[in-house]
Amino acid sequence: MNLPLIDLLVFLIYMTGIVLFGSSFYRKNKNSEQFTSGGGTLPSWIVGMSIFATFVSSISFLALPGKAYQTDWNAFVFSLSIPVASVMAVVFFVPLYRSINSISAYTYLEQRFGPWARIYASACYILTQIMRTGSILYLMALPLQAVFGWSIPWIIILTGLCVVIYSTLGGIKAVIWTDAIQGIVLIGGALVCLGVLMFSMPEGPVQMLETGLRHHKFNMGPFTGSLSQSTFWVMLLYGLFINLQNYGIDQNYVQRYMTTRTDKEAKRSALFGSLLYIPVSLVFFLIGTALFSYFQAMPELLPTELHDPLKADKVFPWFIANGLPPGLSGLVIAAVFAAGMSTISTSVNGTATIVLTDFYRRYFNPDQSEKKSMKVLYLSSTIFGILGILVALAMISVKSALDTWWMLASVFSGGMLGLFLLGYFSRKATSVQAAIGVTSGVLIILWMSLSPLYFTGEQLLRFRSPFHANLTIVIGTTVIFLIGFLLTAVRRMKPAAK
Repeated sequence: MNLPLIDLLVFLIYMTGIVLFGSSFYRKNKNSEQFTSGGGTLPSWIVGMSIFATFVSSISFLALPGKAYQTDWNAFVFSLSIPVASVMAVVFFVPLYRSINSISAYTYLEQRFGPWARIYASACYILTQIMRTGSILYLMALPLQAVFGWSIPWIIILTGLCVVIYSTLGGIKAVIWTDAIQGIVLIGGALVCLGVLMFSMPEGPVQMLETGLRHHKFNMGPFTGSLSQSTFWVMLLYGLFINLQNYGIDQNYVQRYMTTRTDKEAKRSALFGSLLYIPVSLVFFLIGTALFSYFQAMPELLPTELHDPLKADKVFPWFIANGLPPGLSGLVIAAVFAAGMSTISTSVNGTATIVLTDFYRRYFNPDQSEKKSMKVLYLSSTIFGILGILVALAMISVKSALDTWWMLASVFSGGMLGLFLLGYFSRKATSVQAAIGVTSGVLIILWMSLSPLYFTGEQLLRFRSPFHANLTIVIGTTVIFLIGFLLTAVRRMKPAAK
């Protein structure tokens, strides 16, 4: 369908403004420190908004309402784990990174376990970010193409190039300031949708609550001890480990901790950015429940083909295009793009930073000039952005690649988190124990991730993982830490036995 002219104008003005604003920071990047950390002078609330915007992708903006519309609020339990994870990050990890005073999150691993650990984590991070960028560009294009008729390749290419331009030219300052703006647009767009839905009900907001309660839409999952279902406890554990990984060891977040003036401001930004996600995700789930109630009350407004439960993820995009007043649709479309662009720009800058600090300076040219450092940063940002676009374009014809990627992502992330936890909490662990632990954990994660795909016959069912997929990172990380810890304890006991 074709959008009204006013919606297109709102969207195009937003996109143009973001690119021009982000690119305006070009002249302020006089050296690599300015490009990667902003000189450590950014306000804490701006950094906090950037952390929040990085966490929320366009997939969250569209998928969470779709999940609540189709099922219930079980996925909201993920958000409930954030306070614990963010407090742990603030207490343990933020002071650690600030004391090391390295823009790379993986310098600490080299100090603890040697160069191999840093290379392993850095390589996993780069691969993760390339695929993550491609996934977000691809998944962001799907609902927009389905609803608005725009070409998927052109959505991917134009959006990707816009982000690459301002994040490459403007550095971390452009990324953080545009993230803050995009976070505000994102929240505004979500609140607009919720308000229109609730006050468009025949009997007002109360009808939404009554319909949701009657259909058990506010359930957060069973409180059983099952490890094969998405229970409340399984989702809570999953959220705790994923969020600890994000706020504790992910370069995208660690780099932001280094952009503030003081340790206190870094901690404040980490808490603000993480805790802000809880009420915003609540809004997303309320939107999903409101959508369900809205079309329960007025089913004739929803096209027949969207009554199919398998197409629940398309209901919210359809409402954005058809249920909002002209002008507001353009704002919400801009919010969807804002969510994706903020995540992608972070990946572009973070990957360029890792290439410079963990590889180029470390192994190729330790004494290079600032001019050469800036060339590496610009070139890395551009190459990474183009690779992300190419991955997204490849996913158009090879859709199964996306499912494979989500499984492989747990291999990378699980190994990294377990290694960090072992290094921090087991001070006597050596490189050998860490390597054995990582190898064991990654094998467990591979089995849990891939066995449901390959062990499908009746004779092979006993080799399949009996655990829910959300427990992959939980069990894998725990195995890495425990094996490394126990091997360290055994090694320390040997002299005493003699």
